[in-house]
Amino acid sequence: MGLQQRIMEDMKVAMRAKDTVALESLRAIKSALLLAQTETGSGTELTEEDEIKLVQKLVKQRKDSAAIYVEQGREDLAAPELEQAAVIEKFLPEQLSEEEIEKVVARIIEEEGASGMKDMGKVMGRASKELGGQADGKTISNIVKKNLSN
Repeated sequence: MGLQQRIMEDMKVAMRAKDTVALESLRAIKSALLLAQTETGSGTELTEEDEIKLVQKLVKQRKDSAAIYVEQGREDLAAPELEQAAVIEKFLPEQLSEEEIEKVVARIIEEEGASGMKDMGKVMGRASKELGGQADGKTISNIVKKNLSN
């Protein structure tokens, strides 16, 4: 079942359960998917990779918003953002642990022959491609920096 069909099924369940947070989150995903499809102009389906990137972007937006609200002492606004992020994250592939990411990054560094921060772009490119959807870009970046600066 494609992402859009899963979203529609989950929206029906959320409507029946009167779960406003889930419904709002699912509508945001649906809206973003439709917008991305119309941007390409061809009307063709998005690839699974595109869908994952889009969902990751939505989660990141909500987490960033929540962080800003917390900084400003507005926990009342941060809580709904985090709740929505949790609902949206359910549509991402299972996330890897930092140890698993560390192993992949170490292998890529070895294969690329990377020796310092000057090779970060090359390593990040491969790591992001291989770990797409399974790890947050910020986490990958931090691990790559840590390994290249040693």
